[in-house]
Amino acid sequence: MSEQRTPRAIKAARGTNLRCVGWHQEAILRMLENNLENGERPEDLVIYMNAAKAARNWECFDQIVATLKVLKNDETLVVQSGKPIGVFRTSIFAPRAVLSNGIVLGRWASDGEMFDLEQQGLTVLPGMTAACWQYIGSQGIVQGTYQSFVGAAERYFGGSLAGRTIVTAGCGGMGGAQPLAGKMAGAATLIVDVDPASLKKRLKTGYLDVIANSIDDARLRIRQLVELKIGGSVGLVGNVADVYEELIANGFQPDIVTDQCMVDPYRGYVPSGLTPEQASTLVKSDTPKALELAASTMARHARAILHFQKQGALAFEYGNTLRARAVEAGVPEAAALDSFVTLFIRPLFCEGIGPFRWLAISGDERDIHVIDELIEESFPPDHMICKWIALARKHIQFQGLPARIGWLGHGERSRLARIVNNAVADGRISAPIAFTRDHLDAGSVASPFRETEKMRDGSEAIADWPLINAMLACSGGATLVAIHANGNKSMSAGNTVIADGTELADVKIKAVLDGDTGIGVLRHADAGYELAIQTRNTAGLGLPLQAIHHD
Repeated sequence: MSEQRTPRAIKAARGTNLRCVGWHQEAILRMLENNLENGERPEDLVIYMNAAKAARNWECFDQIVATLKVLKNDETLVVQSGKPIGVFRTSIFAPRAVLSNGIVLGRWASDGEMFDLEQQGLTVLPGMTAACWQYIGSQGIVQGTYQSFVGAAERYFGGSLAGRTIVTAGCGGMGGAQPLAGKMAGAATLIVDVDPASLKKRLKTGYLDVIANSIDDARLRIRQLVELKIGGSVGLVGNVADVYEELIANGFQPDIVTDQCMVDPYRGYVPSGLTPEQASTLVKSDTPKALELAASTMARHARAILHFQKQGALAFEYGNTLRARAVEAGVPEAAALDSFVTLFIRPLFCEGIGPFRWLAISGDERDIHVIDELIEESFPPDHMICKWIALARKHIQFQGLPARIGWLGHGERSRLARIVNNAVADGRISAPIAFTRDHLDAGSVASPFRETEKMRDGSEAIADWPLINAMLACSGGATLVAIHANGNKSMSAGNTVIADGTELADVKIKAVLDGDTGIGVLRHADAGYELAIQTRNTAGLGLPLQAIHHD
């Protein structure tokens, strides 16, 4: 299939008119369009990570769109790594789409092999929410980043980041949540990115306060925020290794250092002295040279973070595999850096708490505001979701289809979704709501460098769990189910369920969302985490008592 590179301004449809046979198909189509509306490089179908795609090529995209428009309510579209393969007669309870993206056998799944397969048009790098059409812009990770920063405040800084500094890098795609999350947590946040377009986009969408014109200007702005003890964010264009070394030379010392750069040298890590465009060209024209330069810069990048740590900063990786890359680049001590998951997130996973999302398929912001109000009516004022919604209303601009993310646990997600389904049924909400989540969740991923790092029982690389998660979602009646792999580093699963106001939707919502969180609780209980075992027992999860043999 030939690739069409002519820019196409794809935007998600709004309103209550259907182009498809039913709302479930229409919701999936609008979410696909929403991915591109929010994408980092939509002309190439790239949503984020400089490579994670919504479809294999434009011909595949057009075929997916055309198929969704005629797909019947008892049919299922099958998509293989961004390429639509066929439609099967299934049932009204089955998913309308099942997707498998980027899954390659182990010895062929290295960075180089995957890159070659992508270039041949045989697979895609799916990211976590790009190739399954569940991306909602930088908002998708903002609460997770916020929870990490708030967790750092509670654990290391007496409960507050006022007057504290966060230094990080990578403001494209999901990393674009960092400056706003740092500001919401009360910190003076400096974020570095080699691509000025990434910073300009965050500035435009309200995720970044200002772009400094020099390192000295950035330092001055950060110092002013620290002195006033108010949260704020400053962006700085530059290569992270160069900038950090200059900050060190000038005696600048942050309180927290983390990172969300794209660290894959094939797909976006930019060596010192090159622009993103030059780096991309060099990868294709002289791959060994590009990898050599990237490794040299990565070593400097990692050593600067370690220097900040030695001087007293809390340093942790935010799941971008920087540590493993740094070790390969000759900095073995980088392996000792902590992970945001092991420091702050795993206790939440043990209760099935994770990044739940909902999108107003109508495109009407008022539908989201109704859900905000339903949350405030239905959950205690001190619940984390109520505190978060208050912050989100104040700080977060909608991107594309209006959406929210809110971390909720086992039983809480289905409770909210069923309340919303009733509001769709009685007309308080104008059109169906799509419920989905990030793949960064309790039972949806196997990722030894991120969500499943250092599992108590040594099971971090066991990939049965995301596959079980996906099969449960199919069994429960999800509208869309996807399984993803990002090379040889992770496997994950995602699902989308639609609240259309019907009794059937109510049944599906309960089954899908309780199964989703329940398997996450059981996954952590099986690994021996006491909090997960307690959650399992309280919720009545696991095997029936009569099926358990007692010696």
